Amino acid sequence: PCKQASQIKYAAKAGINIMTCDNEIELKKIARNHPNAKLLLHIATEDITADEEMNMKFGTTLKNCRHLMECSKELGVQVVGVKFHVSGSCKELQTYIHAISDARCVFDMAEEFGFKMNMLDIGGGFTGSELQLEEVNHVIRPLLDVYFPKESGVNVVAEPGCYYVSSAFTLAVNIIAKKTVEYDKLLPSGVEQTRNDDEPVFAYYINDGVYGSFASKLSEKLNTIPEVHKKYKEDEPLFASSLWGPSCDELDQIVENCLLPELNVGDWLIFDNMGSGTLGEQSTFNDCQRPLIYYTMSFSDWDEMQDAGIASDTLMKNFFFVPSCIQLSPEDRFSTAA
Repeated sequence: PCKQASQIKYAAKAGINIMTCDNEIELKKIARNHPNAKLLLHIATEDITADEEMNMKFGTTLKNCRHLMECSKELGVQVVGVKFHVSGSCKELQTYIHAISDARCVFDMAEEFGFKMNMLDIGGGFTGSELQLEEVNHVIRPLLDVYFPKESGVNVVAEPGCYYVSSAFTLAVNIIAKKTVEYDKLLPSGVEQTRNDDEPVFAYYINDGVYGSFASKLSEKLNTIPEVHKKYKEDEPLFASSLWGPSCDELDQIVENCLLPELNVGDWLIFDNMGSGTLGEQSTFNDCQRPLIYYTMSFSDWDEMQDAGIASDTLMKNFFFVPSCIQLSPEDRFSTAA
């Protein structure tokens, strides 16, 4: 919702009219620089188990929506809809129920001011999990049918960017160090100890962390347990373990507590669904290096692309075969990716 004046002017020049707003100062800035803008009022969502910082940073209350509509009326700026966003770390589907109900209240409020609103943006935050998307759909679809039926003329849009790109990347990390630690220091507070005192507890250090591919870990909880990339017996014992990034920062913790077979330096771990919020947020803090990117596909998909004429020799001239994937040549690794 927060935009520079130059960005608003550019949007006006480019004919981009729809934008969000959640406070009076932003509203006046938009009115000065883009009087033809069509606003979506960004309302806050409430969920104590999710990312409260996001709720505090973005979104306004129902009470303030009335004030913003009064200001919009005075400034001659159109209000055309409502937007909300539920954090990807939110596990309470009840949050969507409250958010859609609040959005309906804002639509009803808009009629009092003569605004003809026709858009509801339910935001993003959808993970790469098919199950999570099905659960969200199961909750919101009946609500939308009740509060925003087809005959209402309201267009419902979403921002499922995370959902689409999460599965595009799988991250392989290497264990660079290992040590045994005290169990009570590993466990989160309030978690009951269920191990024997003589069982070892391991802390593993990997070659990627929150200043690299796990940058989103600083703002969202990572619940993914990695896959061990080596064969081990089904009855092999599992040990309480934690995973840490390579930097000197104590916040560089990837997984607080999980069960893994005993691993060694040089072993690999695999994290699935790492395509969202990873590449664009990396830094070189503590000389943390960006991971190499390998583009892969199954041989059946490769054959289908060739049969369809998509993978022509000209397009694929910078690719070469490796045992398990197709990799871009280093000099064209980024320029050809699109």
